Amino acid sequence: MSGQVTSGPGGRILTNCNVWSPDGEWIVYDTRSDTYGTDFDGTRIETVHVDSGDVRVLYESRNGACCGVATFSPTRPEVVFILGPEYPTPDWEYGSTHRQGVLVEIDGRGIARNLDARDLTPPGTPGALRGGSHVHVFSPDGAWISFTYNDAILANFSEATEINDVDQRNVAVGVLDKPVEVSPGHPRNASGTFFAVLATRTCSHPRPGSDDILVAQEEGWIGANGYVRADGTRQSRALAFGGTVLATDGSPLTEVFVADLPDDITRPSPDGPLQGTPTRRPTPPFGTVQRRITHTEGRKFPGLAPPRHWLRGSPDGTEIAFLMRDDEGIVQIWAVSPNGGSPRPVTRGPWGVASAFTFSPDGLWVAYAADNSVFTVEFTTGRSRRLTPRASDADAPLPLAVVFSPDGARIAYLRNVADNGADRSRSNQIFVVASGLPGTFGTRDSMVPKDV
Repeated sequence: MSGQVTSGPGGRILTNCNVWSPDGEWIVYDTRSDTYGTDFDGTRIETVHVDSGDVRVLYESRNGACCGVATFSPTRPEVVFILGPEYPTPDWEYGSTHRQGVLVEIDGRGIARNLDARDLTPPGTPGALRGGSHVHVFSPDGAWISFTYNDAILANFSEATEINDVDQRNVAVGVLDKPVEVSPGHPRNASGTFFAVLATRTCSHPRPGSDDILVAQEEGWIGANGYVRADGTRQSRALAFGGTVLATDGSPLTEVFVADLPDDITRPSPDGPLQGTPTRRPTPPFGTVQRRITHTEGRKFPGLAPPRHWLRGSPDGTEIAFLMRDDEGIVQIWAVSPNGGSPRPVTRGPWGVASAFTFSPDGLWVAYAADNSVFTVEFTTGRSRRLTPRASDADAPLPLAVVFSPDGARIAYLRNVADNGADRSRSNQIFVVASGLPGTFGTRDSMVPKDV
């Protein structure tokens, strides 16, 4: 099927990746009401069958909680998503430090299990963090999950000092099937189904011109099996992420970083406990290595560029894709090796890339939105193909997600379009277009891709 998949009023938001079921038949989404998902007010996680349009509710929140940002496991019959606090109170409402990941099986029972454990009672519990998690993405083998993290304990400090840190966004990871039990010493404590730790290190007072990071976020797994280091050995698990540093003049600048992860994340570092202290943030596990990959301050348009996007590692692990402006100020997809080196431009179009993007399963193509259309670009040659006719500004693909199916045959995206009704209201709807890639049934679609 190619075209509009959902219909009727209501909110629909796609996450930036992993929205397809492993068999490629279903797409998962949440029901936040505004066009861009800014208001976290959704109460259901739903799936739609791509060919029939059948909609099923996987989960419905209760007790004042809202839910959203759903992604499929590539190997399990499960979906992971954010759940806000049940029975919210003035001191514990939804926010970056007060949310958690939950898992729900796609069996229709709607039973959610806590993903990350939370322990707000000193001295804390190894494997449990003490804040909020966000945008949970399974590793390619389905055994780990990455997410961004904000710390509820450190959010109580308004300023970093010699004796205390403040809350700064970090990237975290967890290993499934390693449950963490937490004692009920705080009303918001919770046990979880996996062992979670920070993967990145931020700095309360970053030095201008250094590799000190103020914020770490928008991560993506590198390679289906990691990547090969410059010395020929393999790093089995690593994340690429955007790290905000200070340029030499003190202005913020976001660069590409890599976090190389140890196979065993349960071993603490000599630098501090995995769970942190009442005044210090959690410490990444022993063997974690954080490296800066790009140094773009000398460019005409330095740093990663909007729209908001998550870095992507090619499936073979050889390159990391990200958005940056070219010398004309146009946002393009760029790529750089996880071992470092000079970034290379992937797209070279006259229209700026206008969305998050994803790789095809074979790593040969990247799907994205530009010029009010969905495009693919051949990753090695930069040859782009327009897959959908150019829409009006009001009906253009939204920047939130342009996501390849697991077989590479189709691409899912969102548009905000007019409903079929007298009130002329508009709603987000999920659309699918055939990718037209060789070897997929998408080549039989009537929409023939056009090279540009």
